[in-house]
Amino acid sequence: MQPLAAPHQMAYRLVGDRAGEPWLLLHGGPGASGQAGMLRPLDLSRQWAAVPDQRGAGASRPRGRIARNTTSLLVSDLEALRKSLGVERWNVLTGSWGTVVALAYAQRHPERVERMVLRGAFGVTRRELAGLLQPRSGVRHMAGREPLWPSAPGYGVPSVLAALRHVVQSGTLGVAGLRAVRHWNRLEMACALLGMRRSLRHAAAQRDSALGLRIRRDVGQLQRGLRRARAQAQLPRTRPADKVFRNKYRVQGHYLAHHGFVRPGALDKAVRAAAREGIAIDWVHGRFDAVCPSANSQRWAAMVPVPGQPLRLHLTRGGHLGHEADTLDALRRVVRSGNGRAR
Repeated sequence: MQPLAAPHQMAYRLVGDRAGEPWLLLHGGPGASGQAGMLRPLDLSRQWAAVPDQRGAGASRPRGRIARNTTSLLVSDLEALRKSLGVERWNVLTGSWGTVVALAYAQRHPERVERMVLRGAFGVTRRELAGLLQPRSGVRHMAGREPLWPSAPGYGVPSVLAALRHVVQSGTLGVAGLRAVRHWNRLEMACALLGMRRSLRHAAAQRDSALGLRIRRDVGQLQRGLRRARAQAQLPRTRPADKVFRNKYRVQGHYLAHHGFVRPGALDKAVRAAAREGIAIDWVHGRFDAVCPSANSQRWAAMVPVPGQPLRLHLTRGGHLGHEADTLDALRRVVRSGNGRAR
């Protein structure tokens, strides 16, 4: 546990050979936690990873705490961890929300970053938030009955977030809060499933049976999880998983309501700053991502091409999740390439 300014403490894991290449792995969310699957792109015989849980998230304490919890403070936490571990410079691998944290860290501490691999980059745009909180009918159908927030025109994202924050901020989950966090979880699963189904249709159209088989396995696993979540939606008692959801969505709602504590144009500025410092960035993004549009990575990759190097953009035949077949293959190639700083 990494001690931070009271009352926060940051949980983290170290995995791999400490004599090898150091990597910092940042989870998405916001409010999620480090998972074993995040390690799959690495070769742990010659690389090692620090996998922290961000403030208020996962096993970090206090769980679900939003006081003194901002993107700037997350960056300070990562730098404190680096110093504690005695790492001079590390590589960063992350996806989704974690790309925002990674860019903020590289902008403030460019001398501490060797290179970054950013998957499914999140732009923190109103469109992306609406895609999750006010999804299209197909996603709503997969997720199940909407328990809290209506889809009527004019009921905007800020109002939805305000309503959700109201029901998840209490110390105990009432009926409305229980239904809300369970539905929020199903919406996330349904959005990920939509991207997988798009990639499966593409593989079928291309008659790529090998890829199609791998995608079907992922689709089947996620569908089973979503069916279980729908079946348990009306259980009256609070389960341990519901408490995990409450802490996660308390933090997530806090960050989304504050636009990730990112000012307009700040991500563009961070990408340009990384290029000036010679930090190599590989952008890996699923073409069929239904959460964060692949246009995010395409635009940032093209914004500041590195002289003498090819465009480091890797569009995969996948959706949003990092373990999807073609995306995981691309991450492994990039992470294990050892292609570091441009200068």
